[in-house]
Amino acid sequence: MKFYALSDNVDTAMGMRLAGIEGEVLHTAEEVSEAIKRLAADPGIGIILMTEKLVNACPETIYRYKLSQKRPLIVEVPDRHGKGDVSQMIERYVGEAIGVQL
Repeated sequence: MKFYALSDNVDTAMGMRLAGIEGEVLHTAEEVSEAIKRLAADPGIGIILMTEKLVNACPETIYRYKLSQKRPLIVEVPDRHGKGDVSQMIERYVGEAIGVQL
């Protein structure tokens, strides 16, 4: 299974590419939704890395996939403009998935 990166900026996409991870640059919620549908249909994609800004562009779509699909795993990664706290993201995700606040 492969990684695939969805980024909102060229710098993050280029950094991922230098690490050997293919990807694309997207800017709208519609583009993100279409990309996720396409990537979820590809059995070779196991993990989708997404920048914080893209996850925030369409959180309902992202969380629906996270909670209902076994594959691909969608992982939010901070980008150079990111201000998110990873521990808060994990706590929020666990709370939404199982209804328990940490």
